[in-house]
Amino acid sequence: MVRLGTLASPCFIKMMLKGKSRALVALVVAAIVLALASPAFAVQKKSKKKKAVPRGTPVLWRAHNIESLDLAAGPGGTQMRPVLRNLRLIKEEKGGWSKKYRVRDASGREWVAKLGREAQSETAAARLVWAAGYETEISYLVPRATIPGKGTFTNVRFEARPKSIKRFGVWTWKNNPFAGTRELQGLKVLMALINNWDLKDDNNVLLQEGGELRYAISDLGATFGKGGGLGPLWRVTRSRNNPEDYADSGNLVNEVEGGYVDIKYVGVNKGIFDKISVEDARWVGRLLARLSDKQLADAFRAANYTPAQTRLLAETVRARINELVNLPRRTA
Repeated sequence: MVRLGTLASPCFIKMMLKGKSRALVALVVAAIVLALASPAFAVQKKSKKKKAVPRGTPVLWRAHNIESLDLAAGPGGTQMRPVLRNLRLIKEEKGGWSKKYRVRDASGREWVAKLGREAQSETAAARLVWAAGYETEISYLVPRATIPGKGTFTNVRFEARPKSIKRFGVWTWKNNPFAGTRELQGLKVLMALINNWDLKDDNNVLLQEGGELRYAISDLGATFGKGGGLGPLWRVTRSRNNPEDYADSGNLVNEVEGGYVDIKYVGVNKGIFDKISVEDARWVGRLLARLSDKQLADAFRAANYTPAQTRLLAETVRARINELVNLPRRTA
């Protein structure tokens, strides 16, 4: 076999000239030139586009008047609700456990409409995360919506995609500007409180608006169910959006020892729950304790749970909040 480098050498071409017609040589040379010009053999510097580095002041948590928040409307308020007439399908969104579509409503706003079991649990979870002061998405639960060309669906979560907010890649639980702060530790405890067992980094998102770079959790669907356990044949069983499972999941805290709390958590990224101090767990508990019973119930009513499910979920959340508030100050 003769290599292309050999074929292109002057010696080889001279050899071809001996006993061969010039026309044949011209064809061979042309073939060599085309081969060398192809991407497979061209020696070029690879042009790699540098990913844009998001800039802004990092924000994870902000203080606000918890008692005055409207958890029925959520972080978008009543003014941001989707206008459902004349919805237009833009595209199907790829990835994730649930089916999702990008749509535009009659007001011109874009939304990601999520179908399936996660729609209710995510809507309620986002309101509790927002109420505690953490960054989250603007979302609403629509009891019934028709997406052109796809069908009519019940309990559809609409998550806003404002043009003013740029979305970047994920942030990680173990490598971020807030490592070791009570705010990040409190967020971890809150995730366990709502039984969010899917804490993979891919569910986190950076949102840039104005001069801020907001660290938010974009996917909160795997909540308000069973965090984990052993089922038949020793298989780990989990659930999402199952009020009965959530209520049966028991206490949030296993024990307190040496100034740290052992949080009950079975799920992805379990290691982030090491070394949660009593003070940090109690801090987020006290924040949530400022929510009234009506506010807690409103978070679940906004997700279209039945009155019985709303009562069960709100009572379970309240019991878990009380666990945190009543953590012992000292341990033997």
